[in-house]
Amino acid sequence: MTSGLSRVETVFHDAWPGLVASLARRFGDLDVAEEAAGEAVASAVERWPLDYGPDVLPPNPAGWLATTAQRKAIDRLRREAKRDAKHQEALMIAAPPASPGETGPVEDDTLRLMFVCAHPALAPEARVALTLRMVGGLTTAEIARAFLVSEAAMSQRLTRAKRKVRDARIPIRVPMREELPERLDGVLAVLYLVFNEGYLAGGGEDPIRADLTGEAIRLVRLLHSLMRGQPDEGEVAGLLALMLLTESRRASRLSDDGELIMLDEQDRNGWDGELIAEGRSLVRERLAAVEHGGARPGRYQIQAAISAVHSSAPEFRATDWDQIVQLYDQLLAIDPNPVVALNRAVAVSEVDGPAVGLALVEALPLDGYQPWHATRAELLRRLGRPAEAREEYDAAIAATGNAAQQRHLMRRRGSLIPARRTRGTVTS
Repeated sequence: MTSGLSRVETVFHDAWPGLVASLARRFGDLDVAEEAAGEAVASAVERWPLDYGPDVLPPNPAGWLATTAQRKAIDRLRREAKRDAKHQEALMIAAPPASPGETGPVEDDTLRLMFVCAHPALAPEARVALTLRMVGGLTTAEIARAFLVSEAAMSQRLTRAKRKVRDARIPIRVPMREELPERLDGVLAVLYLVFNEGYLAGGGEDPIRADLTGEAIRLVRLLHSLMRGQPDEGEVAGLLALMLLTESRRASRLSDDGELIMLDEQDRNGWDGELIAEGRSLVRERLAAVEHGGARPGRYQIQAAISAVHSSAPEFRATDWDQIVQLYDQLLAIDPNPVVALNRAVAVSEVDGPAVGLALVEALPLDGYQPWHATRAELLRRLGRPAEAREEYDAAIAATGNAAQQRHLMRRRGSLIPARRTRGTVTS
């Protein structure tokens, strides 16, 4: 948890995933779980300052929230005119312990709820959005930014997803081991987006949210252990490697005055060597598996390989950009979307020059997407076109709610000098 959050906010962020997950497991209803958890948090906001003092916690804050949330859920169910057998059981003061058959192969409450929300009856984008809300605790606005849609559109999507779970009577139960593979893609996508929101928050006071990156890594570790030896293990290992290699740079990504530091300016001595070693070891394991007839690498394994190339360079100028372009070619072949093409264009600009990179960037349908404007700004800067670069910096600044990123872009814009060529990158 970053230092910008109060102690009370820290408790709320840390407790939310497990709180919602345990409520969903006990009461079998996503709406009940989310509403009860939200009401418990609201009660804490009201009661804790009065009972304990400003920013002071009760002796067991997580237990306080859990007890209050269960009472809220029971109160709601008692107010309903009709209750099914599952809700009647949930009204017991003490929930009965789960039997091995109820637990299944997934023992972590939060990870279990992820697989529940990744039910194949839901559309892929609905699975991801629902889990980000229910498990990740992201706001509707944060999820909307991740999907590049409006907040209103995302709110409707979340409502439809929960209605689908209810109307289709999708059981809130633990998937069995044979059901895990068909839900794996949705779970991996959720974990990836949760990590990305922590790595570079879309808004709020904290530009980097270590609570989200840490929770995503914890859950991927659990998932990696769960899937070890399974045919789909590769992408789980790839995502874990990608997160570890990316997280290794966190301490070097913010300056003392809160500005985002991009990859070419980072102090690599501040990178976490243990995380790098673990991530690169996973990448090597996956490469060896492929060489011995394993499945071809998927998107997360390829992205991990790209990150491993960055981590192996002692300085930015020594980066093997040719290899990175080749890896992006592989990624684009299996995941042909404009964001991947944008990242490839950045790598191409380091190999073939900014003019070639800019031509690739301008062909992409990403107008309004912050990284697209930031990339254009840097390439125009390198081409000695400061007036156009300034316009792109303005557009990139307007498109981000991350204060650290805004500071970086404003500094770059302010340093534009006509007829002077400077070199930059948009990778962090």
